[in-house]
Amino acid sequence: MLTINVAVLLAVVVFLRLRRRTEARSRFDEKMTVVIVLALGILLAPTPVGQGVLRFLGQVASGVTQASR
Repeated sequence: MLTINVAVLLAVVVFLRLRRRTEARSRFDEKMTVVIVLALGILLAPTPVGQGVLRFLGQVASGVTQASR
């Protein structure tokens, strides 16, 4: 039996939607892309990958803050 991870499926959908030209998108299409990206973020946040991304972004933000002092 084949199982599909919903987060992977949403990541593929986001990739395909963002490859399209900007001029060809309607407002509804852009809103739908935002909703899909938010759903992907919610699915990834509690996973180890999501936690790693959060730690990495936290380190980048603290590095930028310290560099500006």
